[in-house]
Amino acid sequence: MPGTNLTREEAQERARLLTVDAYEIDLDLSGAQEGGTYRSVTTVRFDSAEAGAETFIDLVAPAVHEVELNGKALDVAAVFRDSRITLAHLAAGSNELKVVADCAYTNTGEGLHRFVDPVDQQAYLYTQFEVPDARRVFASFEQPDLKATFRFTVKAPAGWTVVSNSPTPEPRDDIWSFEPTPRISTYITALIAGPYHSVHSSYEKDGQSVPLGIYCRPSLAEYLDADAIFDVTRLGFDWFQEKFDYAYPFAKYDQLFVPEFNAGAMENAGAVTIRDQYVFRSKVTDAAYETRAETILHELAHMWFGDLVTMEWWNDLWLNESFATYTSIACLAYAEGSAWPHSWTTFANTMKTWAYRQDQLPSTHPIMADIRDLDDVLVNFDGITYAKGASVLKQLVAYVGMDEFFKGVQAYFKAHAFGNTQLSDLLGALEETSGRDLRTWSKAWLETAGINILRPEIETDGDGRVTSFTVLQEAPALPAGAKGEPTLRPHRIAIGCYELDAAGKLVRTDRIELDVDGERTTVPFPAGAARPAVVLLNDDDLSYAKVRLDEESLRVVTEHLGDFAESLPRALCWASAWDMTRDGELATRDYLSLVLSGVGKESDIGVVQSLHRQVKMALDLYSAPQWREAGLTQWTEATLAHLRAAEPGSDHQLAWARAFAATARNPQQLDLLQSLLDGTEAIEGLAVDTELRWAFVQRLAATGLLDEDEIAAEYERDRTAAGERHAASARAARPSQEAKAEAWASVVESDKLPNSLQEAVIGGFVQTDQHELLAPYTEKFFTAVKDVWDSRSHEMAQQVAIGLYPALQVSQETLDATDAWLASAEPSAALRRLMSESRSGVERALRARAADAAATTA
Repeated sequence: MPGTNLTREEAQERARLLTVDAYEIDLDLSGAQEGGTYRSVTTVRFDSAEAGAETFIDLVAPAVHEVELNGKALDVAAVFRDSRITLAHLAAGSNELKVVADCAYTNTGEGLHRFVDPVDQQAYLYTQFEVPDARRVFASFEQPDLKATFRFTVKAPAGWTVVSNSPTPEPRDDIWSFEPTPRISTYITALIAGPYHSVHSSYEKDGQSVPLGIYCRPSLAEYLDADAIFDVTRLGFDWFQEKFDYAYPFAKYDQLFVPEFNAGAMENAGAVTIRDQYVFRSKVTDAAYETRAETILHELAHMWFGDLVTMEWWNDLWLNESFATYTSIACLAYAEGSAWPHSWTTFANTMKTWAYRQDQLPSTHPIMADIRDLDDVLVNFDGITYAKGASVLKQLVAYVGMDEFFKGVQAYFKAHAFGNTQLSDLLGALEETSGRDLRTWSKAWLETAGINILRPEIETDGDGRVTSFTVLQEAPALPAGAKGEPTLRPHRIAIGCYELDAAGKLVRTDRIELDVDGERTTVPFPAGAARPAVVLLNDDDLSYAKVRLDEESLRVVTEHLGDFAESLPRALCWASAWDMTRDGELATRDYLSLVLSGVGKESDIGVVQSLHRQVKMALDLYSAPQWREAGLTQWTEATLAHLRAAEPGSDHQLAWARAFAATARNPQQLDLLQSLLDGTEAIEGLAVDTELRWAFVQRLAATGLLDEDEIAAEYERDRTAAGERHAASARAARPSQEAKAEAWASVVESDKLPNSLQEAVIGGFVQTDQHELLAPYTEKFFTAVKDVWDSRSHEMAQQVAIGLYPALQVSQETLDATDAWLASAEPSAALRRLMSESRSGVERALRARAADAAATTA
């Protein structure tokens, strides 16, 4: 819609003109049980630098009833258009605006989302405002550098609880009047309302007392492990307040597990919203608890970096997210009492691989992206913004020193509290404390795109003693269509030297830390020392680069990858092998052999589960078609063997059960799933609980062994929001033309599904075993996708554009169809980017398939 896409230049001009003082927002949610719209009354006081100037305020609303500027009623029809209200003839100095509107509840996870729990038939509301969606609830100057105070007054149904950024007051006549917030940005304001269940505690330290709250729907209350969540929260409070040397800046800290949430969580000041799938209804592995803990700490870190001190414009979104990611992982790794001191292993194996994947797409961009408008930022919550940025912050910490890094951060918080900053403000503080000139570092790392490759070049004499050791750095050409030039960068890395000990374990015997710069860097390796069995560049994962092993190290690692005594070097080698597979340097069949030879020795459950996902993806997308079924058979038999051999009741047993359920294919394997589901067969220690049942149901439905009646019967066992999603996925997964047509129509031809059900249907629709059944939908996708994009909200349209792209149709024909669409459809820049990324995935799969076809079976 014209006018909805705020540009950077418009934001800069509005910030030059205005200083915003305070908002008073009055919302009538008393009819929320029926849905539809609600009354929103906004009063905002602001100063104008010029008399007679003109600007605008943002609002998305079905109806606007009144606009009053400085006591004068404006003609609504004349001033309200395309989500903007024009404000002309401003007074110099103080101005007051009042807007009365009817705003709409959503079911898309944007603005004020309304959800009805099928268990109790009660409505539950929450807001999600990042990036530009506060304007869906109240009139606002919607940009991060126009901070103000916010006073919310909310009328709600009797029996409800209302939570916002300020402490929750006692209601009077079902009206909740909150105290004003400190000065914050519009996108981190929040309202959560409904008959939520809550548990309360506090954080107490040296006379400081911060009220803590945890909320969820009553239907999830029996599963809420509040004590564990409070423990992680207190761990973060202790560590962050020490490292930041700045007391928690808000009056209380609530964490609200809300339904149908699009992201993992959101850092609303003092009122963090978190997807309620993190309230675990069934047994999960420790990797899930670690992921939840990282999410909790990520949002808590944002209370300082993002909420207290906020980016001026969205080009520094990366710093906001990367800082929260880096410090949350560091807290888990280093804080006393953490249950996950191995968190850098998880980071290397998950976040880092996400970053490497994103950085090799045609949409790759500098970490500090050029954000021209809101459309740019909406598609920029990506692997570069989060994972590459956090990797580079880890590199920066190694470069300047951890103590110096946090001293700079402390000065930065003190200097800019409740204000807005640019990257230069942080780098300046770090230069002061470290003595390092960071301008060159910033230019190389933050202002250029792409990834480097580091390779060891080791020469030895006839006795196997090292005569020279050099690190070679390459800057591969950027993907076709990407902007920029290849760049060699300075890397601070550690080099690990490993030997096999008497017990057959690979242990580190030496560590060399140095700066790598340019194409060749000489390593100060002890003269005449014997060549180690394995030489691992970027040991301890200090830098951000693709790492390759020399021929001898690769030989030893291939035989002994599972034998590293520590989890991090194993994860780095696993990640390197996966990257080589994606790059077509390692055949999929050889990657499968490597995993099968080492995964049984892998103790880190998060790494095991990543390997499960990666093997399945490699077999589905990167294997030669004529060998794929043989590879899938080999993998499925291995998953069942590991399931039967795993320690009863262990995380590994559960992970292997899920891996087996994802790929079971022959009649005997599917019979076992059915028998485990109906209880006629059992595996010792394996609890076939609610979520595992659904995993079995999904696979049985996708292979045609469960029909609609049987899926409905399973839903009767679990008549919850989660059960509704699982049943929708199972119905869409059925291998019939009718099931696919029904699923497609519900997502593409209708816009009635809420965000979570649309996502579930798309997930069920796309089945890797149903290549031929899905083939006709390639043409349908290209016919429909632009209309969907142009007619729906960003989150809903993005689900369709990414989820239904024919990624499984790995062929030149798919590339040609994409190219023809890109040439003729005239898509927006955001949609063009998403389509180009999906096209790149098909192109990569074709290369990997060719490499696999060229390999001989091991």
